[in-house]
Amino acid sequence: MNILAYKPLAKNIEFDSDMMWVELIDGRKLGVPLAYFPRLLNATPKQRQLYEMSGGGSGLH
Repeated sequence: MNILAYKPLAKNIEFDSDMMWVELIDGRKLGVPLAYFPRLLNATPKQRQLYEMSGGGSGLH
């Protein structure tokens, strides 16, 4: 039996001062420290909003 009812596709992305929050289409919300991504950590809030989702939410750029 497959435990994943949905593919883990991103629906929305939000940022706070030190976290990137990825909301998935199944309702889960995952937090990833910006320290893992130095370019995002050093980006301005405006620059962080210039992300793109590809593949229906399977890729984040």
